[in-house]
Order: sequence, then C-alpha cells, then structure tokens
Amino acid sequence: MHIAINGYFWNQPNTGSGQYTRQLVYHLNRLVSDLDLTLVFPAVGDSDIPEAVPPSVKVKRVAIRPGNLGKVVFEQISFPRACQAAGADLAHIPYWGSPLRSPVPTVVTVHDLITLIMPEYHQSAAAQLYTALVSASARGANHVLTDSNASRDDILKHLEIPGEQVSTVYLAPSPDFSPEGNFLLDMAVKQKYDLPDFYTLYLGGYNLHKNVTTMLLAYTYVIDALGKDYNLVLAGKKPDPSANGGIDYDAYIAKLNLTDQVRWLGYVDEADKPVIYREALNFVFPSRYEGFGLPPLEAMASGIPVVATTAPGVSEIVGDAAMAVDPDSEKRMGGATIATLHQESLREDLIARGTKRVAEFSWEKTAGQTVAVFANVLDSL
Repeated sequence: MHIAINGYFWNQPNTGSGQYTRQLVYHLNRLVSDLDLTLVFPAVGDSDIPEAVPPSVKVKRVAIRPGNLGKVVFEQISFPRACQAAGADLAHIPYWGSPLRSPVPTVVTVHDLITLIMPEYHQSAAAQLYTALVSASARGANHVLTDSNASRDDILKHLEIPGEQVSTVYLAPSPDFSPEGNFLLDMAVKQKYDLPDFYTLYLGGYNLHKNVTTMLLAYTYVIDALGKDYNLVLAGKKPDPSANGGIDYDAYIAKLNLTDQVRWLGYVDEADKPVIYREALNFVFPSRYEGFGLPPLEAMASGIPVVATTAPGVSEIVGDAAMAVDPDSEKRMGGATIATLHQESLREDLIARGTKRVAEFSWEKTAGQTVAVFANVLDSL
C-alpha cells in the first residue's frame, strides 16, 4: 500500500496540523512494514525543503507560489497530480483542505469545524469561499477522519456526510512529555524563558474560541486569594490585536491589574515545551470549542493537575481526570485554579487520574486505526 500525504504543514510543527502530520508519518513509517509513504511537500523556492523526514519516507517537492492562493492551487491541483505521478494508491490530507477532484482515492482529516460553525470566523468573503470549497471537497472524499466524537457529530450535522464515511481516531501527546526531567536541561530552559518559581500555565492559541479573556478574569480571583507570588504564564506568540478579533490583551491585562502577574513567553520551541509544562504548578485550558483538547493531555503526561472546561471536545478527552468548569464562569474557573494550586490532596488525585487517563492515548493506536481506514477504503473500491 502506497500512501501520499499532503505535507503543507510539515515544516510548521508548532501548529496542530503540523504536529499531527509529523507524528502520524513517524509512527506509520515505524510501525507498518508493508506501507510506502510519499510526502508531497509544497516548496516556495529552491531552498525550501522538508525538515526531519525519516530516510525511508519518499519526498516529492512541488513548486508553489506563496500566499493563500498558492495554498489553494496546491491543494486542488498540484497535490492530486503529484499523488498520481508518484503512483500512490491513496492520498491522505491531514487537515481540512482536500481536493474537489482527485485521480486517486482520498482520506481527509477534519480536526474541527470551527470556521464553519462559529460566526466570528465568517468575517471575510474569501474565508467564506474557502470554507465552502473545503466543505464540498470533504463531502467528495472517500473517507473522513476526525479527532473526537464531538467533531464527528458536527461533521455529520453540518457537512451531511453519511455516518459510515466518518471515523473518530483519537490523537495523543508526544512521548516527550513526562514528569521526569533532566535537572540541568530544565534549569537551562527556565533561564531561557525567565520562568517564575510559581506559575499557572496556559499554552495554546489566542483565537476568540480559546476564551483566554475569561481565564484572565478568573485569575484575578487567584491573586486575591493566594497573593501576588503566583504568576500566570502565557506561552506562545503574543497575538496582534488587529488580527485577533480586536482583543488587545495587554490593555485587558492592565485593566484587570494583572500586568505584574502575567508573563508572556513569546514563541516557544517545541523541544522546550515539556520543561515548561512540568515546571508549572497547574495548567488551565479555558476553551469554548475544540476538535481535540491536546494541551490538557500534554499537561497530564507532564504530571501536573489540569483545569479544563465542559466544552464537548474537551470533556470527552479529559474525562474525569481534570476539574471541568463552565467556560463562561470566571468564578468557577478561578475557584478550580485556586483549588489545584492550594489543596494538596486534590492535586495528588488529579495527577494520578491524569497519568491513568493519558495512558489511554498513544500514537501507536492512532497510526494503527488510521492505516486500517486506508486499507478499508482501498478494499471497498
């Protein structure tokens, strides 16, 4: 079986789609002996090459133009042509961007339908047009993979794809996340980012559905209850207000009198994330909508307690291993954060539950279930 994989996000391992693509390729390549893999990589210029590709995975570079138009042309024309030229039996698109027509069968992974079902993402005509395009292309795929049953329900409802054509395959945290660290390495990372001694961690995106403003408001209750020695660390690049629904986070933080307690880390290297997790006292994930809540699992794997929300795509993943609160209740979110900082018996219980919960997810399972879908699609033709 020869599978061609869309590598658009391959060189973006700091994104969810990039992490998914790399982990899936690594584990498929390692675990499935009779599988040939070709990574179809869109290259902007001669010097643009895919990084850290396993030696046994073939690479087919396809020249593209930069920008959104170049991305669409790659997805709709260049990628399916490259799959046929490579002699692939099946094409896998590991994000919501499959071609309307393909000379080979296609499987597409739709992680979530955020841009379709959340009105704040319908701001431009171009965005609406692209969503309509990828919605139509998903309906034409031979099979759709998704990360959770919550996302599967959304796909069945909003894309009206028959249930037998949509499968849930859970993701997993990288094995790099662990409560066991290296003292010298951990100290070096702490110094690199100037991490405080006591901090609550948020690591994720800053789009509106991530609900970071409610978490910030909730943290005022933490400071009132426990004092100013506790810091809230926001990992990731500080968002530009003009590109983030008009939210000026610095101004909002100042309004809440949290300027001295909130630390922005800026861009975080993937290799440093395990240290940043395990050095935290707890982790808060305030999202209102997720296809799959991977950061809470990364935190559990790192041995720290988690505060999450009752959003379907989050609660399905964390189960009873996190304190789950209403994403719109800053008081409950603040109370849960305080409890996971201050109540030692609760902390120990959540850490134990988290360790047990995260053991249920693995990339070996993900790869095995994914290749089974590939085989079923080819068998059905």
